[in-house]
Amino acid sequence: MNDLEIRRDGKGKIFSHVRNRWLIETPEETVRQNYLLVLVNEYGFALDQIAEELEVTGRGSTSARADFIIWRTVQDKLGKKVPFIVVECKSDAMTIKPLDYAQGENYARLTGALFFVTHNSRETKYWRVIREMLPGHTEEIENIPHGDASDKDIDELLSKLRAFTEREFADLLHKCHNIIRNREKKDPAAAFDEIAKVLFIKVYVEREMLTRRSRTNVFTTDVLKQQIADNPLDMLFQQTKRAYAEDLIFEKDERINLKPATGEAIVKELEKYNLSDTSEDVKGVAFERFLGRTFRGEIGQFFTPRPIVEFMVQMVDPQEGEIVCDPASGSGGFLIRVFETVREKILADADREYNAFKDELETRSELDEEARAAMLQKKFGTIREALDPKVKGSRLWALSNRCIYGTDANDRMARTSKMNMIMHGDGHGGVHHHDGFLNVNGIFEGRFDIILTNPPFGASVEPTDKVQPSDTEVPSDVHDRYVAEYGDLYLDAQSRVASAVNRPITSLFDLPKSGSARIKTEVLFIERCLDLLKPGGRLGIVLPEGIFNNPSLAYVRQFTEKRAYLRAVVSLPHDTFVSSGASVKCSLLFLEKFTEEESARFERGLEKAAEAVEAEYTDRIETETERLGRDIDKSRSDFDFGRRRQLEKDRRLYGKAIVAEKAEEAWRRAKADFDYPIFMYEAEKVGISATGEDDLNELYPNPAQPDPGALTCIEWYRRFCDNPETFLSPGLTDQ
Repeated sequence: MNDLEIRRDGKGKIFSHVRNRWLIETPEETVRQNYLLVLVNEYGFALDQIAEELEVTGRGSTSARADFIIWRTVQDKLGKKVPFIVVECKSDAMTIKPLDYAQGENYARLTGALFFVTHNSRETKYWRVIREMLPGHTEEIENIPHGDASDKDIDELLSKLRAFTEREFADLLHKCHNIIRNREKKDPAAAFDEIAKVLFIKVYVEREMLTRRSRTNVFTTDVLKQQIADNPLDMLFQQTKRAYAEDLIFEKDERINLKPATGEAIVKELEKYNLSDTSEDVKGVAFERFLGRTFRGEIGQFFTPRPIVEFMVQMVDPQEGEIVCDPASGSGGFLIRVFETVREKILADADREYNAFKDELETRSELDEEARAAMLQKKFGTIREALDPKVKGSRLWALSNRCIYGTDANDRMARTSKMNMIMHGDGHGGVHHHDGFLNVNGIFEGRFDIILTNPPFGASVEPTDKVQPSDTEVPSDVHDRYVAEYGDLYLDAQSRVASAVNRPITSLFDLPKSGSARIKTEVLFIERCLDLLKPGGRLGIVLPEGIFNNPSLAYVRQFTEKRAYLRAVVSLPHDTFVSSGASVKCSLLFLEKFTEEESARFERGLEKAAEAVEAEYTDRIETETERLGRDIDKSRSDFDFGRRRQLEKDRRLYGKAIVAEKAEEAWRRAKADFDYPIFMYEAEKVGISATGEDDLNELYPNPAQPDPGALTCIEWYRRFCDNPETFLSPGLTDQ
């Protein structure tokens, strides 16, 4: 039997195989008829088992019509028995929201159906109605039964194919990790590398199937056993590497370093799960849980807890088109959440655009139904193309390929970051294995609207840490690509690094006392982040609190205050990072880099203050200098050589002291003239306990707020921004 196919008459109509008539093709109708093909061709349901646009309330309401209702058998449908599955479709131009899940559940409960589906091409979710519970109690499952499913098949689906939670998936990954360690006797890091490769193969295979470039799932033990090769899994890995060759995720000679039997065991554990049908959030959180457990416990890396990432992203509020970087990207947490946040905003904006156009058409009485449908379909096509991440220049393509950048000096972390981003839906192409202090490809000074980072603490950049020739080596095709994209800005950025080859990395920065000085890594990252920002750009950074209260680091604070507004300081509890393997108490700093005009205004104020201080100190300095001179002359005439040496030393020390005093006074006055309020908050509950478990969270609105009726930190901050002069609240100060 031939597969069912879409039929169009070329005049704006599409054929409904269930209703056996031509319909005006709206975007909603396109989705509905395409999903009918899936139900018939892939799930094996017969047309006679399906009803389309069926009213489910029994009161003639046109607003309570299910897109599809499916019965177990044709006889059940004819006998008007309780149906099997309800399907709720939405236009591809719209994002499916929790309200749509509730609508699908409502239709399923009204008809007595056990399953319901919410679908458009962006997202398909499968649900089981829990009949013994009140409305609102559903369970997301991984699939719906096929047309020929027996009672046993359905029972197995309900017991085995439940959509896994992030914790379950994290446990599965850890189980695979242990299989590799135990069978191959590899250390934790090497075992992680292998599970990352296998997981990457699975993601690649599922993407090929999703885009219909492959109809066979080759990521199964059965298919692998049929391959004639010494290591079938490695053969598939080489194919995966070629598909992602431009991303430089793996070395050219890299292979799967597992015995075939071990590879099969890992595939057997993973093959039962369909990652492409699992929400990106579940996959991403699971991967982060796995990373945290593996690296914290066994490799020594630690990661920014998810609630802290979420809060910092909300604070900087990234917008479409803004370019974001993390120069110490680690597992990619900040970049992923920015990607997700901006993608949500783009999709919401597309929803608004589509619905506004649809509502506007309804008011145009001169248009008949067919004309409205044709205009709506054209609008839908425009919106869909603008959202297609495969179309170069589209909104989502630009987000993935032109807005997300990161570096990490650890090759394993850089690869992990790319993998993590792919698990979340992509945006990995801008992540590089490279020293975060040095320019690479699209990452250079003055380019970014937002920097979000949690730099490494405690270590120092030593005088022996030098710029290596390899730091400037770029393949000719990559060089040409970036020259075409960024022009002279890219060439200038690369030349700055090239000119420093064999010199200390610190020689590229102003904060070190000299070109060869050693300096704390976190201090140098402050300067690097400010350098990377555009004028007016925003920075969110995690820093140890010693940066703020150590007198020896006052010069760092002055350096920062000369270049940026300090918008907010949020102090975190001491145990925030304990579960990640770090015990230092930290704060979150949010800065906004001066525009060129603001920077010039601050410098003018500082010069003016210095001139005023110089004028005020002139008489005092002359008086003291003359007194010291007279005393020195007297000691010379008295032949008191010891006293003369002491007085000459006093004069030198006085000169240095008075210079420092004048500079400090000029700085104080300039700061007073450039005064602005700063938001400060002392947090007690930030969503994670010292043991790494979920905890109460006062940082942003969420279900686990300590006091659901109280404002969260970010809500206080929004109020502060709206009117800082009148802002008063316990625990918050402006200055």
